[in-house]
Amino acid sequence: MSLQDAVGAAVGAVSDPELRRPLAELDMVRDVSVDGAQARIEIALTIVGCPASDRIEREVRDAAASVDGIDEVEVVLGVMSRAERAALTERLRGGRTRTMPFGPDTLTRIIAVTSGKGGVGKSTLTANLAVALAERGLSVGLIDADVHGFSIPALLGLTEADGLPPQPTRIDDLMLPPVAYGVKTISIGMFLPRDQPAAAVAWRGPMLHRTVQQFLTDVFFGDLDILLLDMPPGTGDIAISVGQLLPHAEVLVVTTPQTAASDVAVRSGLVAGQTGQRVIGVVENMAAMTLPDGSVLDLFGSGGGEAVAQALSRAGAAAESTVPLLGSVPLSVGLRRGGDEGVPVVVRDPDDPAARAIDAVADALVRTAGRRLAGRRLPVTPR
Repeated sequence: MSLQDAVGAAVGAVSDPELRRPLAELDMVRDVSVDGAQARIEIALTIVGCPASDRIEREVRDAAASVDGIDEVEVVLGVMSRAERAALTERLRGGRTRTMPFGPDTLTRIIAVTSGKGGVGKSTLTANLAVALAERGLSVGLIDADVHGFSIPALLGLTEADGLPPQPTRIDDLMLPPVAYGVKTISIGMFLPRDQPAAAVAWRGPMLHRTVQQFLTDVFFGDLDILLLDMPPGTGDIAISVGQLLPHAEVLVVTTPQTAASDVAVRSGLVAGQTGQRVIGVVENMAAMTLPDGSVLDLFGSGGGEAVAQALSRAGAAAESTVPLLGSVPLSVGLRRGGDEGVPVVVRDPDDPAARAIDAVADALVRTAGRRLAGRRLPVTPR
């Protein structure tokens, strides 16, 4: 192999940090030339002002410099033409037209995380569960479908210096989701006006449906093993839209132990069944915690999670005979602190009782993956 070919191979293997594919595969390497010990590389970025440009330039430079015989590297950054971008988006879509890639034949397992009422910690659990699954080697996407009460970006630490969520990079009509802890994430919070970060999203049915549809169609997640949807509480417009768009999705119901939460949590599972979705399990949050002196504090009572699982089983909400209680997550200061600071407890303190309980739910989901993950990377060895 010539020195020029060696440099080209090294540079072409560098991955675009947003598309997560090699530059050579994306046709972003325009030219590689070598004169003695000097290499000159021309790279075509996807868009003007590409937020990953500094990282791409640095990694291309390092890759070229790592080749024996190269002492000096010049990297020239350009921008793709409109035709080149169109060809790239077509390639990323796999030659398909602008369609939703998560149809009934998808290999991606789709799980909608629901609750009957707000305040049960559903979003915190969803964020931590997504990270726990990613830590097991799975490719994970997360849609913050709670449009009116979005919180996923903050829970995953997806904030910039101004405290606002990063805006997705756009390549024509394709959006690239920001990534945190290995989880590709999209949220309406990433699209609010930068001068009105506290603006309320006061939308009704048609706009909510269009937003969910656009997230599913125009966001380039790539090949996912699991796509999680953090649903709004209750059985409103978005729950109906997701049922229409993803009738093959599975549903994970979150509740707290108290009757006031568990009674209404059953309804969210029943609505899923009406749209053809099936409930795969229940997670009880804010369960009893063990205090330092060994005593147990059951602030919200006990038994709610099991009651929801039994009620949904009797109602035939699962394809199998029963809906299992997949986990009981105790009250945890670490879980709360991790959400406030944007560092999930499964990362920050994996030995916290709440983190261990969430890990157990992730393991259960991996074990019950079924055909949705067949032919991918399973079995996955838990961390």
